[in-house]
Amino acid sequence: MSTITAPLVLDLIAWVAPAPRPYDAVMDAWRTNCPRLTIWEEAVEAGFVTCATAPDGTLVVTATAAGRAALAARIN
Repeated sequence: MSTITAPLVLDLIAWVAPAPRPYDAVMDAWRTNCPRLTIWEEAVEAGFVTCATAPDGTLVVTATAAGRAALAARIN
């Protein structure tokens, strides 16, 4: 993560950490076409968030253990 995008990546993790969010909602809120703001891509590549299929068949995004640890490190 760059020093520019790191705070935004942590904001994304904080947004999905309380409960899984639908993939479509995450993409609406966090996807960007700006090549300098690759928040979603950086969070996925770092292993901070992951996508999974919920029991009802929808795709959801959750914070991983690594993502929660990065978030906890920011808070402490």
